[in-house]
Amino acid sequence: MASSSSSASVPTPAFLSRIHTHLSRLPSPTPTTSPAPLPGGASKTPPTSLYLPPPAVPRPEDDLVPPENFAVVDKGVYRSGFPKKRNFRFLETLGLKTVLTLVLEDYPEANLKWCQSQDIQFMQFGIPGNKEPFDNIPEDVIAAALVAILDRRNHPVLIHCNKGKHRTGCLIGCIRRLQAFSLTSTFDEYRRFSAPKSRAVDQQFIDLFDLAPVWRQVAREGGGRAWLPEWRMLVVPRELGEREREKERDRDRERERERERERMSCVQTREGPRAVGKVAVASGEAAQGAGSSADGRGGVERISAAGEVGPDDADDGLVDRIVARIERL
Repeated sequence: MASSSSSASVPTPAFLSRIHTHLSRLPSPTPTTSPAPLPGGASKTPPTSLYLPPPAVPRPEDDLVPPENFAVVDKGVYRSGFPKKRNFRFLETLGLKTVLTLVLEDYPEANLKWCQSQDIQFMQFGIPGNKEPFDNIPEDVIAAALVAILDRRNHPVLIHCNKGKHRTGCLIGCIRRLQAFSLTSTFDEYRRFSAPKSRAVDQQFIDLFDLAPVWRQVAREGGGRAWLPEWRMLVVPRELGEREREKERDRDRERERERERERMSCVQTREGPRAVGKVAVASGEAAQGAGSSADGRGGVERISAAGEVGPDDADDGLVDRIVARIERL
């Protein structure tokens, strides 16, 4: 009795439930002749066919197909060959912000429309293939592409050329140089993607590429140290931090100049040109005490000792000239 109760409590597997449901929908067999009796009085029942319909075939447009030579380079950076229409659904899963192409030719209209529909910015750093003896990869273009990649605001970014082999391999090799990868592992990665047509000139380019211009452009034109990628390995030169501090000091000075201009403008608005003249006289006296000379137009000497200014001097340029003279002290 215990065994029968325990067997009754076991749930029916899902696949058996599907079979039972399917069998219940089949018409009952109606044999034309009665089955032949078996020895002992038992009757033989014809077997019921167990047929399950095949699963639904997925539509081709629902498949997620990555581009040729697709791979993850590091956090927020991907590489591949040229994306085609069948790859768009897969690329949408990456949440890309930027598509960076290295091809020289005009980008296809369908790809541009897809980038616009996904709110993806498009960057083109066209470079020729590194083929001997005449075609060489320009280092300045590679440096500009690296500056864009080193700005975290552009991530996630997809880097591609036609096949995702040679030009993309050179750019990724330079990224590995920035990450202080050994040349052995860098060249091994290049050959894995460029096989069976690896080029010695590409590996020579990676080895001899100068990284100093890249960091200079990152400090002057790129995102700077604040927007560098959050990679496990990235060798940042000490000079970049010094340039960042100098840029911050320049920004502070510019903000101070802006506040001084606003203050002078408020004085002119509230108290009129006479008050501005008094400020200018004080500034002129300080400038004369410091040994500064007047400019070609007469500058401070045109302002009377009483602090009055002529009608031709009460213009918008007067305040800027006064502020400029104060800054030179």
